[in-house]
Amino acid sequence: MNLRTDLFIGGRWRPGTDGGRFDVVDPSDLSTITRFAVATERDCMDAVDAAAAAASSWAATAPRERGELLRAAYEILTAETEEFAELIVRENGKSWPDAVGEAHYAKEFFRWFAEEAVRVPGDHRLSPSGDKRIVVERQPIGVSLLITPWNFPAAMATRKLAPALAAGCTTVLKPAAETPLTAAYVVEVLRRAGVPDGVVNLVTPTPPGPAVRRMIDRPEVRKLSFTGSTEVGRELLRACADGVVSASMELGGNAPLVVLPGADLEPAVEGAVLAKMRNGGAACTAANRFYVHASVHDEFVARMDAALSTFTTGPGLDRAHTLGALVSPAERDKVAALVDAAIADGATLVRGGRARSDGAFYDATLLTGVVHGSAITTAEIFGPVTAVVRYEDVDEAVRMANDTVHGLMAYVFGEEREAMAVARRLEAGMVAVNRGVASDPAAPFGGVKQSGLGREGGAEGILEFLEEKYIALTA
Repeated sequence: MNLRTDLFIGGRWRPGTDGGRFDVVDPSDLSTITRFAVATERDCMDAVDAAAAAASSWAATAPRERGELLRAAYEILTAETEEFAELIVRENGKSWPDAVGEAHYAKEFFRWFAEEAVRVPGDHRLSPSGDKRIVVERQPIGVSLLITPWNFPAAMATRKLAPALAAGCTTVLKPAAETPLTAAYVVEVLRRAGVPDGVVNLVTPTPPGPAVRRMIDRPEVRKLSFTGSTEVGRELLRACADGVVSASMELGGNAPLVVLPGADLEPAVEGAVLAKMRNGGAACTAANRFYVHASVHDEFVARMDAALSTFTTGPGLDRAHTLGALVSPAERDKVAALVDAAIADGATLVRGGRARSDGAFYDATLLTGVVHGSAITTAEIFGPVTAVVRYEDVDEAVRMANDTVHGLMAYVFGEEREAMAVARRLEAGMVAVNRGVASDPAAPFGGVKQSGLGREGGAEGILEFLEEKYIALTA
């Protein structure tokens, strides 16, 4: 694959103005894949200028034309799925099945919002007093700064770019420094699809904080869409406050998985493995805390142990492996530290608990006897670790599940009526009932409490990039 390693500004690939480069590392062997351009603050201002210059013409582009360009990008990604997945594996480290799954998931946002571009709703009605006609239109919010994480480098980029472009907004994309190559590939696909110059721009400031704040301070930037940690999200919200910049935030998660008494354990374990091990556990939606009723606890643990025993750890490009590397040794060591702390707190290590030094690998791990409130139940693990808490009473399980500042995702396994009743009591923006995956481009993705603001995907996703305008007409 012809790797793009430069910035993309105003329709042109170019190096940073100071010529700086940073290493992009393969987590499976810690080798350097390539060196990517560092964006200076001047480069970031140029990107905002380019997006602002293209904003009026892109907003005036017919919705059908915008949708067709997104559809063209979808077709390119469909034809290049293997190359796309390989790039994800190389810089992110995930297993081949996870990378292929992400490649398919990522392209679907282009297809979904290609269709939503022509369905932006409006309103027209007579006022109650009868003296005027109320017309409500939705218009593009303006230049949008999109900040994406490393764990889903393709899907998080398309999940933001697709609705922004469908709505008629121009964009500046800032990917994570760990995974800039995938973002650059997605941007190049949009260029190949025919998206006009200046509509999509890519910058990689290192360190990002000062340049991101300067971009937010630019009056042309009217939207920030961020996926990342709650801690960074708080800082960005403060930065948005001064300019009253609209912010959509998909922040940290601490997803509980509740196994109810009487649950059918075969599908429960199958779903639990998906909820935990998809993407090697490096997902904000990953099951983080397992609350298993005492009546089924021992059998659930035995079945979970058997399921995890089938995972083989190694480089993702070796398609025999089902668990790849974490994104960096630092992330591997964070996971190891959480497991060590849980064992020190009295948890029992049933399986795994092993880090490897030849790459950022951590084996599939199972802990029982975990204490609710311990570090491993309050931190976002972001790794392949199943931490099981035994409970006796369903009301107590709900209380423990809700005992967090986060509220992104939750999982419930049990008889459907009881599971639905528990699902409604859980403080989460999304709940999966008797299934291990809930994400879908056609569904509104987002959390409550400190897990975020706004929604991505679904009919709601495009509305994040639109503003209502009310026009009063004489009746």
